Amino acid sequence: MPITEFLERNARLHPDEVSLVEINPANQPARNVTWREYNLIESSSDQRYRRELTWREFDVRANRFANLLLSRGIKKGDKVAILLMNCLEWLPVYFGVLKAGAIVVPMNYRYASDEIKYCLDLADASMLVFGPEFTERIDAVLPELTAITDFFFVGEEADCPAYASLYNRMVYYCSTMAPAVEISDEDDGAIYFSSGTTGFPKAILHSHKALVASAKTEQAHHGQGRDDVFLCIPPLYHTGAKMHWFGSLVACSKAVLLRGVSPEWILQAVSEERATIVWLLVPWAQDILDAIDSGAINPDEYRLSQWRLMHIGAQPVPPSLVKRWQEQFPGQAYDTNYGLSESIGPGCVHLGVENIHKVGAIGVPGMGWETKIVDEHRLPVANGEVGELAVRGDGVMKCYYKNPEATAEILTDDGWLLTGDMARRDEDGFIYLVDRKKDVIITGGENLYPVQIEDFLRAHDKIKDVAVIGLPHERLGEIAAAIIEIKPDMTCTEEEIMEFCQELPRYKRPRRIIFDNVPRNPTGKIEKPKLRERFSAGRLVEKATTN
Repeated sequence: MPITEFLERNARLHPDEVSLVEINPANQPARNVTWREYNLIESSSDQRYRRELTWREFDVRANRFANLLLSRGIKKGDKVAILLMNCLEWLPVYFGVLKAGAIVVPMNYRYASDEIKYCLDLADASMLVFGPEFTERIDAVLPELTAITDFFFVGEEADCPAYASLYNRMVYYCSTMAPAVEISDEDDGAIYFSSGTTGFPKAILHSHKALVASAKTEQAHHGQGRDDVFLCIPPLYHTGAKMHWFGSLVACSKAVLLRGVSPEWILQAVSEERATIVWLLVPWAQDILDAIDSGAINPDEYRLSQWRLMHIGAQPVPPSLVKRWQEQFPGQAYDTNYGLSESIGPGCVHLGVENIHKVGAIGVPGMGWETKIVDEHRLPVANGEVGELAVRGDGVMKCYYKNPEATAEILTDDGWLLTGDMARRDEDGFIYLVDRKKDVIITGGENLYPVQIEDFLRAHDKIKDVAVIGLPHERLGEIAAAIIEIKPDMTCTEEEIMEFCQELPRYKRPRRIIFDNVPRNPTGKIEKPKLRERFSAGRLVEKATTN
């Protein structure tokens, strides 16, 4: 069955119940009213502090967009890309693409113009849905986007560029009935993006079977019921956020999209919306605890008793953080999930709320998943020995789209996915990550690709060589540090490098600059393990340059 059948079931059985809520704290009214009261205030849609959809409205919007796509010539297997910030339109657009039989292509809203073009070309996208935040970036590469036949703009009419159609106006005239498009489990459903060793994204192709598997696994792991309310903060282009929400879809329970990550906003959303499940990244959990410890937030001022589960994913979780969280919220369950986009997001390895005594481990195989740890010959290693983690289940990708060589490197003939993560298993069967095989840096849940930053820095006329590595950081998990070797007879300051890096997107700028020699092995490769050993020294970096 396709994932769209869950939406249609919910709309049929519980049409008037709220499915999605969008909270935009930046538009908070000046006078003191609750979010629910504010929803009744007359206001233009773009200024609305709180918006919501029922299950019927959700399904109708998805049907309208599906029919719009079909009227514009979309055929089964065509690709439609989404470039939106989290908003109430995001998921109806996603499901509209699926209902049309097309392949949905969510895109990272951090992408620069060249990355947008690269990913649209890589995925063979023929249509793009985008919001006002991305107009300038699209404008910069518009002449090169010759394969895009239609642009749909989600925003106000006054902001809609001339080359785009206004989404709200176009869908208004489309049928509310589900299109008669047959979709099977093995049909292609979605393309998500990951990165290879060069830092440029790979297109990860998933079937409808994988989407459904992720939904069922998530609901089984966290037991979502009709009365649960899921607070979703991470971006929906991530498989993590999307697949955790899929648990709410299966359970027919409400989800809240919060557009903001301050500790006050998170706790206010939990309180006002009566959230029971919240998925956090390490920095956000750290910020909440720090705000409470400093007295900036008083948790007694919020209604938090219904909050039953906090879970974390997307990056290593310090056990000390979990201990602090449990001391602050003793009645709350904790969980962590491991996954990757190639395995349809979180859940292929899962700690489980009942295994809090194993904090530090990523867990055991998730529901419907198998795991093993293998050596360089892909043979299983003994308990306690370090090897590469491999997983197998219905959520494994079909392939890297248009990249059979890369697919063959990580996908075996018998369905095992090599994750690229080094791990060990203890005597009780719990898996612990040891190190990443690749050099991707995860900072605050986002991937940074060292090669991209290194290539940029090498353009500086005083830099002879550079290596970018991840250093442990208490709040962000890791930060990017640039080890820079200056050309002979030249001098350079940290301020000069930081100024040069202003041309990089903010999240890609290195947080530490270290002037030193860059070691390379006889074949010319940078010896990054030596650099990590030298500069990490087993200590967390508590302070980093803000830039």
